[in-house]
Amino acid sequence: MQWTDQLAPSLDDFARLAREAFQTLPDPFRTLAGDVVIRVDDFADDETLASMGMEDPFELTGLYFGVDIGRRDEMGPAAEPARIFLYRRPILDEWCERGDVGLSEIIAHVLIHEIGHHFGLDDDRIDEVEGAEDLG
Repeated sequence: MQWTDQLAPSLDDFARLAREAFQTLPDPFRTLAGDVVIRVDDFADDETLASMGMEDPFELTGLYFGVDIGRRDEMGPAAEPARIFLYRRPILDEWCERGDVGLSEIIAHVLIHEIGHHFGLDDDRIDEVEGAEDLG
């Protein structure tokens, strides 16, 4: 196969794959996550990386930003919509490094992980659920 005429998937390609992954979620999850805005960028911005103590932008494949649904009642209505960021270049890097998983599956994995944060789950609990459900 010649790769000289191939382009890396674009931001729009990633957005389409994320929408497709979102549509495959069970109805109750889609309903609970329905107000989340999904955004695809090449990398997290410098401010975001600094706030997380990261220097290498390839370390961050996704990020949830917002008030999780478990805390919304106690904090009142959210001032702005919850957002999930998917970072194209780090995801592409992971895809190339792994080689055993398709790009759609990695995007779905990152999306599901960030939706877990929207539901109020921490990383350890998300890993437990993913392991039990074999989501990634």
